[in-house]
Amino acid sequence: MYTIKFNFDNVQLQTVVLYKIEPWQSVLELALKNGIKLNHKCGGICSCTTCHIYIEKGMENLEPKSNRESDYLDRVTKLRKNSRLACQSLLKDTGNGMLEVTVPEQPLL
Repeated sequence: MYTIKFNFDNVQLQTVVLYKIEPWQSVLELALKNGIKLNHKCGGICSCTTCHIYIEKGMENLEPKSNRESDYLDRVTKLRKNSRLACQSLLKDTGNGMLEVTVPEQPLL
């Protein structure tokens, strides 16, 4: 089971912490299931960059980046070493862990 903490660059949004999260779910799925607004123009199929996030802690708890995700991340503005696409950030089946993400300012879609 995982604990997931969502931080937001938008200071008007409060931090959200989710507990007892099962593995094999993407960060995008978790956000949407829990009422957290996270853009996903392509519907979560890794064909855009609107679900760009930063992994602050727990990168080891996610499946590695695919070549396709890396290609799309090259198109992201404000790319960082800890950038991922939420639709491709899948929780590993490792038992317990913590994941902390920051959702950058999102354009209105």
